[in-house]
Amino acid sequence: MLADGTYDALVVDAEPRDDGAVSIDLTVVSGPNKGEVVTVLARNLAGDPVDLLGVPATLTVADGAPSLR
Repeated sequence: MLADGTYDALVVDAEPRDDGAVSIDLTVVSGPNKGEVVTVLARNLAGDPVDLLGVPATLTVADGAPSLR
């Protein structure tokens, strides 16, 4: 688990799940956690999850809960 903070990341995988969520794997691209892979679950995403591959993202962890933008 990452400490609370904001992380620059890159989407390296996105897979739909049976429950309708999408499992998104991100790698942190800078800072002391560079190279760590984090998985977050997203719900209600429009479009094909494959379109997320290679997209830069900002991962924010607050009180241990991640959010992705």
